[in-house]
Amino acid sequence: MKLHIDNETGRLREVILGLPYSNGGTPSLEETYDSKSYESVKNGVFPKEEDIVAEMSAFAAVLHKYGVKVHRPELVENCNQVFSRDVGFVIGDKIIVSNIIPDRQEEIDAYARIYSQIPFKHIYNLPETVHVEGGDVIVFGDIIFLGQYDFADYSSLKTARTNRLAVDYLKMIFPEKKIVPLNLRKSDTDPREGILHLDCTFMPVGKGKAIIYRDGFINPRDADHLIGYFGKENVFEITQEEMYWMNSNIFSISEDVVVSEEHFTRLNDHLRNVWGMTVETVPYREISKMGGLLRCSTLPLRRD
Repeated sequence: MKLHIDNETGRLREVILGLPYSNGGTPSLEETYDSKSYESVKNGVFPKEEDIVAEMSAFAAVLHKYGVKVHRPELVENCNQVFSRDVGFVIGDKIIVSNIIPDRQEEIDAYARIYSQIPFKHIYNLPETVHVEGGDVIVFGDIIFLGQYDFADYSSLKTARTNRLAVDYLKMIFPEKKIVPLNLRKSDTDPREGILHLDCTFMPVGKGKAIIYRDGFINPRDADHLIGYFGKENVFEITQEEMYWMNSNIFSISEDVVVSEEHFTRLNDHLRNVWGMTVETVPYREISKMGGLLRCSTLPLRRD
């Protein structure tokens, strides 16, 4: 298997898509590991397995429609395996296996069959002290945008997934890349105030365009720099409510084709009518109640 990921929008050829089956049912409040799941459990709206299966099947159908080779992990009984993005990520021709939170460690073993097809020297297992998840990693040519939480209370927050040591480690593996760390607001219980991963507040799309939620960053200058980098006319700013429903967490099949959630009316209209993109819509609202959306469900392996 050849790996190649240099951006978020190149024509997708191979991807790992998570699994919707045997997800263990509704967790307790104590067992949740993100604020959206916490809210869903608290309000009694955590999604049912049949709805998760239906939504992921719709997503898989779109990927197959565009000729993408779709890999799936092995099934782990009574384990939520929807969000494959957290388990690892590819940069260039290397795959980095994430140090995900201990509650989810059993998910890693389900990828052994896929990893066995990758040359060993292209697989990187992180040191125990280096924490990073794929949702915090956005590759943009020579730049790696990295969501992080670099504060003293890091270890006390379940939603703090990428630490400062990840910046140093990625610099060591990819010395030719510029690493841009971006500190994210965090909350374990309020999904309107905390950002789980960088892709929940920022996402490049199309040709030099981006979706940004300005208030997801602890330092307002980070949002200003991103908007300035892309150019204000090339940025679609989402509201707090749109961030809550994860409007930035759409998934690109190419520069011209994106997969988006069917309820994202304002965003989808803008992508189609202003930026001239093809928008394939799928139902994914139930899955969003577990703290992730379309990008979170994928681990891209190869793009043009």
